[in-house]
Amino acid sequence: MKAGIHPKYEAARIHCSCGNEIETRSTRQQMRLDVCNKCHPFFTGEHRIVDTAGRVERFNRRYQRPSS
Repeated sequence: MKAGIHPKYEAARIHCSCGNEIETRSTRQQMRLDVCNKCHPFFTGEHRIVDTAGRVERFNRRYQRPSS
């Protein structure tokens, strides 16, 4: 293997938007995440209900065929 062509592999910190910090090793020193296992709904068990019924009704009203 050639010497000096590989990036340094050192301690790294990963910062999540929820405030959670994870320490690992990487070629990058810092990384930022939008979601992690502490705040993602799959891992926390929280279910977020999305109101799709209102969107469907709005779509139908907007693109309704004129009655003949």
